Amino acid sequence: MNIVRWLTWLFLLTGMLWCAGCVLSPDKPSYQVNDSGVISLTVPTPSIEEEILTVQNGVTVSRISFWNIDEEVYAILATPKKPRAAIVLAPGAGVKKEGHRARAEEYAREGIALVVLDIRGNGGETAGYPLDIQTDFQQFTEGSWPQYYAICADMIATQEILSARFSVPIFAMGESNGGRYAAIAMAEDHNFAGYIGISTSGFGLIGNRYTGNAKRFLLSIDPDHTIAAISPQPVLLFHSPNDSIIPYSDASVLFNHAGEPKTF
Repeated sequence: MNIVRWLTWLFLLTGMLWCAGCVLSPDKPSYQVNDSGVISLTVPTPSIEEEILTVQNGVTVSRISFWNIDEEVYAILATPKKPRAAIVLAPGAGVKKEGHRARAEEYAREGIALVVLDIRGNGGETAGYPLDIQTDFQQFTEGSWPQYYAICADMIATQEILSARFSVPIFAMGESNGGRYAAIAMAEDHNFAGYIGISTSGFGLIGNRYTGNAKRFLLSIDPDHTIAAISPQPVLLFHSPNDSIIPYSDASVLFNHAGEPKTF
């Protein structure tokens, strides 16, 4: 992603557009973003379709789908007979749900139900485009759903699906870019029991360099801006000092923005 290019584009567009960032409906998914760039999401519990793929050694693996906002969203769910916790996992960019099926089964064998979302734009069953801040900002200024927000709403919808099925703590987890979606979803929905971020970071509060819609939008998608709102729920971050994609220093900044309790 050419950051200079899309930031320049945002700066130019924000001078032309002002009234943006509000989709409201009492019975449908909706969002609001306040002047400080804090997003509020309303996500009714969707109905799901489920296809059992395997049942082995007490672990059931299913393919589930549900309609949210404007797309059919797909996921893999692995469950033990009696889960003691559950996780909603957002994979990194370009990683399909099948890429984490083995992990889901391993967690289920340890008593943890795990849902792997097929993230919009990751090239899997769920339709969408790869992360594109320009396109999302255009949607924001037009008052429609940026895909970034929709993915966060998909995580919240999945949490509600699990809550209706299991009476256990449910955690939001994400890897790399998926960790950003998970952080926003967790900060907005404290029905999650906590946040687990793997090899992820924020965007350095870059929205503070701008005004108006550009500032509101950039802060609303930035985990550095929102992670403090997760407190008093716990934050757990994992990061390799040798990460060649997201610098360790960026993960340290995200951790510093988080409130207690937190572990790095």
